[in-house]
Amino acid sequence: MKITEQEVRHVAALAHLELSGEELHRMTRELDEILAHMDRLRELDTDSVEPMAQVLFPGAENSTLREDEPREPLTHDDAMANAPAAGAGHFKVPRVIER
Repeated sequence: MKITEQEVRHVAALAHLELSGEELHRMTRELDEILAHMDRLRELDTDSVEPMAQVLFPGAENSTLREDEPREPLTHDDAMANAPAAGAGHFKVPRVIER
């Protein structure tokens, strides 16, 4: 599957991203390489591969993940004490999206 600069420009616009000419060219090339790799993966015969929920840990007996242990959650006041800026009981953050 090939991707065009027009398609990358469209996706960038949907994400409210402004790409320079160089960025547009680079993103088009990189996305095209990713899609080509996906096409190659699609060609692999996986009929003999068992479905699995986790790639690295096929069964609980081999899992190195820890058991979930419930703990007391952070109180609202403790969380707000760590905020660099707060107001009306919420974290204040800088505006990042202009519309």
